[in-house]
Amino acid sequence: MTGYYASILQGALVTVGVSLAALVFAIVLGLLGAAAKLSGNRLLVGLATVYTTVIRGVPELVLMLLIFYGGTIGLNHLLEWVGHRRYVDINPFAAGVLTIGFIYGAYMTETFRGAILAIPRGQAEAAWAFGMGRFRTFLRITLPQMVRYALPGFTNNWLVLIKATALISLIGLQEMTYLAKQASAATREPFTFFLFAAALFLVYTSISLWALRWLERRYSLGVRRGSA
Repeated sequence: MTGYYASILQGALVTVGVSLAALVFAIVLGLLGAAAKLSGNRLLVGLATVYTTVIRGVPELVLMLLIFYGGTIGLNHLLEWVGHRRYVDINPFAAGVLTIGFIYGAYMTETFRGAILAIPRGQAEAAWAFGMGRFRTFLRITLPQMVRYALPGFTNNWLVLIKATALISLIGLQEMTYLAKQASAATREPFTFFLFAAALFLVYTSISLWALRWLERRYSLGVRRGSA
């Protein structure tokens, strides 16, 4: 039994790695999507709107299977078209990271867009009047304030993203849900091992909540909160 618990703990490290890597990818897509939606360019706005609408309207499990299997088929067709004849399998870890990051990039897009809109536009215009470029204005004026406005929605997205890593077990990645399922099948004690996996998820999300609440307090220093 001890060996099964040790195996699940090793799978927990894979879960942490997948979720953190997917978060980075989702943040990048979210920033790009928010920039596209606020750009005023009809093509960019349209593409970003289609992306967020489709992703948020289709169940995560369906999207994961579509992206993983569809992506594998599409990649092999592309390689065959350019003359490569060997079949290529997508690494489950990379597939999990890209799939979850792609899905939650849509949610991050709306979180970041709302946070940017909450910042008075006059601040950016004042920075431009002082000769600051758009990128420098974003880094020094918009981004620090955007973090404060985005953190509540970001926290919710992150917690759901962590739990969504359990779906990666369906594509063969040996993270802790997959290993808990293997252990329960071998010992016929599903309650024991799935409860252990649930406890590990709870620890992970609790640590994340503590860290993000600290970050929210840090970015709220000097901000007067409205009375209830």
